[in-house]
Amino acid sequence: MGKPPVAHHFLALVILSLALSACGISDGSRPSESRQPVVTSAETKQCFMELQTAGVSFSPLPSQSFSGGCSQIGAVKMMDAGYRTEVTNLGPVRCELANKFAAWTEYAVKRAARQYLGSELVRIETMGSYSCRNIAGSNRRSEHSKANAIDVSAFVLADGRRISLTGNWRDGGAGEQFLKVIHKSACRRFGTVLSPDYNADHYNHFHFDMSGNGYCR
Repeated sequence: MGKPPVAHHFLALVILSLALSACGISDGSRPSESRQPVVTSAETKQCFMELQTAGVSFSPLPSQSFSGGCSQIGAVKMMDAGYRTEVTNLGPVRCELANKFAAWTEYAVKRAARQYLGSELVRIETMGSYSCRNIAGSNRRSEHSKANAIDVSAFVLADGRRISLTGNWRDGGAGEQFLKVIHKSACRRFGTVLSPDYNADHYNHFHFDMSGNGYCR
């Protein structure tokens, strides 16, 4: 008769352990105000399916709202930009943005790399996605604070060349042609597109986000 309570105690510990594991307890580095299920809506679930169809390796992330008006709702962690095209330095990205980014990579960047540079795209280098901060020089929250923006700095080709915004935006050659073509394509896909022509803060990267109404600079 003494064993059942021990068994019950052990079972309770197991259940508690599983519950804590499923909750993904934070280490305190990013204080969370609330956490919601991974799939927050039918629209987000559909977006996940579209990412799979596009050949993107990704992991859905828990929807969270943080202090200071920052959040990552319906976000994913992209392991690549589709069909094993490497993408570096990305944190959480909202699924809609990830989907647009994968399509831009497949149908604009890869094709332009072949046409203008004569080589295959193997890697896109970014300067990140989620960051709980304001727009530089303002009191407004950046789209980065909602995991709704990606900053792209360079492209690496199969032949070893690296085409960067810093080095090639105005180089007068094939690198500049390539960057201007994919910039134009990005303007048809994302809500806001900013390039080195926008201001000095963007001298070294493209900024893409899903806000705005086709703002392109």
